[in-house]
Amino acid sequence: MTQRRCWKLVRRPVGDIAPGDLELVQENLPDLAEGQFLLQIIYISLDPTNRIWMSDMEQYMPPVPLGAPMRAGVCGRVIASRKAGVAEGQIMAGLGEWADHMVTDGAMMSPLPSLPGVPLAASYGTLALVGPTAYFGLLDIGQPKPGETLVVSAAAGGVGQIVGQIGKIKGCHVIGIAGGRAKCDYVVNELGFDAAIDYKAEDVGAALDRLAPGGIDINFEQVGGPIMAAVMQRMKLFGRVPLCGLISTYNDVTPAEEPGFWTLMLMRRLTVRGFIVTDFAPRFAECGAALAGWMLAGQLKTRQDIRPGLENAVDAVKQLYSGGNFGKLLIEVAAP
Repeated sequence: MTQRRCWKLVRRPVGDIAPGDLELVQENLPDLAEGQFLLQIIYISLDPTNRIWMSDMEQYMPPVPLGAPMRAGVCGRVIASRKAGVAEGQIMAGLGEWADHMVTDGAMMSPLPSLPGVPLAASYGTLALVGPTAYFGLLDIGQPKPGETLVVSAAAGGVGQIVGQIGKIKGCHVIGIAGGRAKCDYVVNELGFDAAIDYKAEDVGAALDRLAPGGIDINFEQVGGPIMAAVMQRMKLFGRVPLCGLISTYNDVTPAEEPGFWTLMLMRRLTVRGFIVTDFAPRFAECGAALAGWMLAGQLKTRQDIRPGLENAVDAVKQLYSGGNFGKLLIEVAAP
């Protein structure tokens, strides 16, 4: 293996990602140095944060430099190794690139455990990606208690589907918000949410008044905009808001922040905390054990939206910002 295909960031998008913002190139792979290995990428994770990484806005990691490979979470198989403790054939997951192969020292990677009867896409998507976001955001920040009402925006997406199920495991009354009847039916009938609101066909505020007349204890926020406003206005005293994302604003050319709800937060004594999943990296083993246990016990289901072909990465990632994905969005670069 001497060459690879790789998407590179050519210019920073203005608004929606446009043709020419990224370019798929073929390039030579460097020889392996001591302490490195060659990874054949199987799955690339497409996430809302991809759009943030393309920009030069304030963020939690340096922006992807122009001319550099596009950053992503990846899962792949080691096909050559000069790194102690990493063997050929091993499945590794972590921070990588939009590419079919990559040479790495593995500093941002770890072995991905295999779960009996669980496909690689499901174990990767759940254990290495969206699962930790859902787990720590809900349990550490949301602090759910039996009988409380939990509202989950983007409920049929990768993170939302797991948040709602963990909420049910912890005894919450769970209401999902998603776009389209199929997604709403899925989170209720397949994942066990108590109710779902189709924001494309219903007034979200009116639906929340009907489904949660006593108010909301936890808002697992991923969307921002008018949906966030409708939920925030119905928070109860001492409510908690794990702030995971604001995807509705990521393509805005002139971002307009929603009102800060400062008076509401004061009077209702709300706890609002933004978080990034890497904040909890030292505890990933704890999370993986819990998620794997729930999966093997049949308490946690996941749905992956798998799009084949590295060449389709740009078209696929744009689906995140229009609600076009259904489940955890992955690009399948090679057969698992």
